[in-house]
Amino acid sequence: MKLPFRPFAAGALLALLAACSVLPKAESPDIYRLPETPLPRAQAPAVDWSLRVDTPLAERMVDSSRITVLPDGNVVSVYQGARWSDNGTTLLRNRLLDAFRDDGRIAALSSDDSSLQADYSLTGDLRAFQSEYQGGQPVVVIRFDARLVQNNGLRIIATRRFEVSQPVGGTTVPQVVAAFGQASDALAGQLVSWTMQHSLQAHPHID
Repeated sequence: MKLPFRPFAAGALLALLAACSVLPKAESPDIYRLPETPLPRAQAPAVDWSLRVDTPLAERMVDSSRITVLPDGNVVSVYQGARWSDNGTTLLRNRLLDAFRDDGRIAALSSDDSSLQADYSLTGDLRAFQSEYQGGQPVVVIRFDARLVQNNGLRIIATRRFEVSQPVGGTTVPQVVAAFGQASDALAGQLVSWTMQHSLQAHPHID
């Protein structure tokens, strides 16, 4: 037996489809990698000890893939339609790993992803990874409280707060991303020099 045609049900279905067509579309953001410029190769012999670079600890807004901006004082916002390719803590860790590889003095280099044993660990707290408006102009600020740990006995051999500020050459997201890259390059260079200085003092033997 054929079922009778029900115009009310068909009309309701058409109305539902029409309503769906005007619902807001899901965000499809632009994904940005952290730009980097290789560090120069160190003109010094290789060391005979190993280093593990750990992912920094951070609060939720820093440990995020959103590109954070402080437009006014303590107001926290994000750049709409733009994201990092990974969380800020992972981006910084990977940038530091690349910097030590560029430097070339530590062959036995690893990260906390591999959980390999190492003579030293570079760890710390990422306090800021953001764009701030200072005097009406955007400035990228990266603030990192570093700890260098000798893993035999878990002894902290050095600590230091690093802070880098990089003015942005405009207000567009690509210009902000470029400034993040420049600030990260500067921080990476400082951290490599600081780590090598204190590690060599504690473990002076080289190949």
